[in-house]
Amino acid sequence: MANQLKSNTMINPSQIDTHYARSGKLHIAYQQYGSGNLDLVVIPGWASHVEEMWNFPETADFLQRIARFARVLIIDRRGTGLSDSVTEMPTLEERMDDVRAVMDHAGVESASIFGISEGGPMAMMFAASFPERTEKLVLFGTFARMVETEGYDVGIGDKEGRTFVKGIEKNWGNGNAAQIFAPSRANDPAFVKMWGRFERHSMGPGSATKLLSLNFETDVRDVLTSVQAPTLVLHRTGDGAIPVQLGKYVSETIMGARFVELDGNDHFFSIGDLEIFLSEVEHFLTGQSVESEADRVLATILFADIVDSTEKAAAMGDREWKHLLARYYEAADTALNRFRGRKLDTAGDGLFASFDGPARAVRCGMALHDAAASLGVQLRVGIHTGECEAIGEKLGGIAVHIGARIASHANPGEILVSSTVKALTVGSGLTYADKGIHKLKGIDDDWQLFEATQTK
Repeated sequence: MANQLKSNTMINPSQIDTHYARSGKLHIAYQQYGSGNLDLVVIPGWASHVEEMWNFPETADFLQRIARFARVLIIDRRGTGLSDSVTEMPTLEERMDDVRAVMDHAGVESASIFGISEGGPMAMMFAASFPERTEKLVLFGTFARMVETEGYDVGIGDKEGRTFVKGIEKNWGNGNAAQIFAPSRANDPAFVKMWGRFERHSMGPGSATKLLSLNFETDVRDVLTSVQAPTLVLHRTGDGAIPVQLGKYVSETIMGARFVELDGNDHFFSIGDLEIFLSEVEHFLTGQSVESEADRVLATILFADIVDSTEKAAAMGDREWKHLLARYYEAADTALNRFRGRKLDTAGDGLFASFDGPARAVRCGMALHDAAASLGVQLRVGIHTGECEAIGEKLGGIAVHIGARIASHANPGEILVSSTVKALTVGSGLTYADKGIHKLKGIDDDWQLFEATQTK
């Protein structure tokens, strides 16, 4: 029998209300409990159910323990548990928005973020995008990229991953997956039965395989260096679902992150020896805070310029040209509002804007192209996601220069994006054409660029 942690604060799960926060068109389920001195947002992994998880004695112990020192917000990610189901697989950007929606609904301005397993990438992206709302970051059993690729040999093989997914689909709901996710309890028939019930309540087999497959396309490696919050990364040595080297990579790439390797081979966060695990988390979260000035932020930069504007202005005359520009910028404001963009500059015939999500930036670029075409002009659009310097209401830094240089390489009517944007919009329905390797003026290294072509 697993060690049962004792808590000084006993919470009756039946007295905890489940709330719903509106995120776009969907409702995200969450629970709020605890009376500690700090706010903690817990993002579970791939399968979750905020009410059903209390039926696991070990998980109830875990949730009781963190309530001693924190006011806890625990969510069901979209498509899982009590949150609305999804027909299209959610993007990382949409899932990050769900965290913000829950915090807003609960009236929490800033909190520490606890990303578990597949909840880790969205926690990292949230922390990088909203440093002013992220006090500390805790990551457990997670990854930045699951599968290996050129220059990244710590991941698992793609074939191995696909075989794993097929096995999950075949056995969904019967509890056999406990052998992978909770091997220390897999020989306990009662636990296996409970695990199968948890799977069935979390989602159906189709959703389970689709969401799991999405993990093999997720890649937030370019986000890690933008995380400013003090970070603790924990991983079990023998984790059979997400190998420990993936957690080590995350900790080595996030500046100043602390890595704790825990004994055991269980992937599910609340199974195994919890004493050291939770002691590390409690000490990290309740220790003396490290002040962050939040003067750096992860943002998606968009530059758009009207093609051959000088020639067109000369041909049209000043009066007509100014009228056209006014109509264009009015349409641009509409597009920016629709896709939550922030206009930073409109020097000459150019537009410089920022977004808190790359998919929105690309779709805004498409809307801008349509607006320009209706006025008889064409645009060049460049988009890049990277760490920016916040200078008052403005943004600066190398990421801004990269976005501008990418735009200069675009052909008329084309939206060019960096490989970072392409990686962060997996699952969004956006499609891209490889435009090859380019040298960006004044920027080191070669850059692979892609043309955003359409939405599926």
